[in-house]
Amino acid sequence: MKMIRAIVRPEREEKVLSHLEAAGIYAITKIPVLGRGRQRGIQVGAVTYDLLSKVMLMLAVSDADYDKALHAIEMGAVTGNPGDGKVFVQDISEVYTVRTGLSREETP
Repeated sequence: MKMIRAIVRPEREEKVLSHLEAAGIYAITKIPVLGRGRQRGIQVGAVTYDLLSKVMLMLAVSDADYDKALHAIEMGAVTGNPGDGKVFVQDISEVYTVRTGLSREETP
């Protein structure tokens, strides 16, 4: 299993979610975040916006759905411009469900 954290432009969030749903991936967590990349914010006239609004989408996917999830995120988030976002991936070794008394779930 993999934990995917995708940081994307807020205006691309709905496209990413729609591509994920089309790929059969429904369970996500959405968190509004602030950040900046290599370009260190954006300058509009004399004003510099150091931290920009982004959305972080977190999802846990099986190894079988991993490639589909990455492709869906890319297709929904890409504009071809700086600031499109980043995707971070980590292996998940254990998963527990609170509702069922922290019983261990099988990780494929």
